[in-house]
Amino acid sequence: MEKLIVATVLKPQGICGEIKVKVHCDSAEDISGLKKIYLNGAGYGVLRVRAQGEFAYLTLKGVADRNAAELLRGADIEADRGDLPALPDGRYYIADLTGCRVEYNTGENVGDVVSVTPAKTDIYTVLTPKGEISFPAADGVIESVDVANKLITVNKKRFKEVSV
Repeated sequence: MEKLIVATVLKPQGICGEIKVKVHCDSAEDISGLKKIYLNGAGYGVLRVRAQGEFAYLTLKGVADRNAAELLRGADIEADRGDLPALPDGRYYIADLTGCRVEYNTGENVGDVVSVTPAKTDIYTVLTPKGEISFPAADGVIESVDVANKLITVNKKRFKEVSV
């Protein structure tokens, strides 16, 4: 099953093995239903999740104290895609957007998405023949997203106004 990165371990929390994580989903609540996660290739059962804004505190089976939690600092947390909540229409996992071809609404090729930085208005980075270009997913820029065909269509005029 495909795994997606859902959070990053920031630090141990307390002395009982709990970890504080930065969640890469829309809300920390999105990971509250997970029963199993993966850190550094190893699977861990999730015993408890406390969600607070963009952060969450996890208690994991096999991580019994602060020393064990410290070893996880900086690790990406992965989860099986099937265990994550369904996304509403018009929302996509970053893994689905990375690698998509970007075209202007005139049919001209712009390049390929190499990364998406989550923010209030997500920032897409596209690799073009002339180098990297970044643009915000602001109103009127993205006209359509077709993850099945790995294609994002952008409004040429609006794209040129906001891209750097």
